[in-house]
Amino acid sequence: MTETPNPHIVDADTLTGEMRPIRRAVLALGSNLGERITALQGAVNALADTPDVWVTGVSPVYETAPVDCPPGAKNFLNAVVLIDTTLAATRLMDRALAIEDAFDRDRSEGPNSSRTLDVDLIVVGDRRNDDEHLRLPHPRARERSFVLKPWFDLEPDAELPDAGPISELLASLGTDGLALRDDLLLELE
Repeated sequence: MTETPNPHIVDADTLTGEMRPIRRAVLALGSNLGERITALQGAVNALADTPDVWVTGVSPVYETAPVDCPPGAKNFLNAVVLIDTTLAATRLMDRALAIEDAFDRDRSEGPNSSRTLDVDLIVVGDRRNDDEHLRLPHPRARERSFVLKPWFDLEPDAELPDAGPISELLASLGTDGLALRDDLLLELE
């Protein structure tokens, strides 16, 4: 794990007991197979039911053309969820993968194949990580308007660590190919 150490802050992930920092995390949801909106709502519900996770915001739903997917891939539904959590980034990643598995995510076709559900960790506090299982901040978030626009809807002044304000990143990318789906709503139960 690559961290920017601060000698004045204890790394509470290494402590035992109840002392754990609360971190803001941004998760991107996507689906282009099956009952897409049901999968996204299921992911929101599963995150809300996760111990030590508090969902604080759910973006509007956007329909987007597939990016870097095989020919013939169907359009995606995308949204962003903001959470506060005391979970370590690796445990949050494990939870994201478990949620994908609960919705029959098939990884055999490769990383950009069609999927019933995709749950990506974009940011977890100020954590930096660069290994094959977890990269933080998400390495392609700065290039994905389908991540930045829903995030911008929730937090227009947010910044993507090591990349800058999401408003500037979104302005440079534009929003071509994103269609707001006012008819679809993700709810917190």
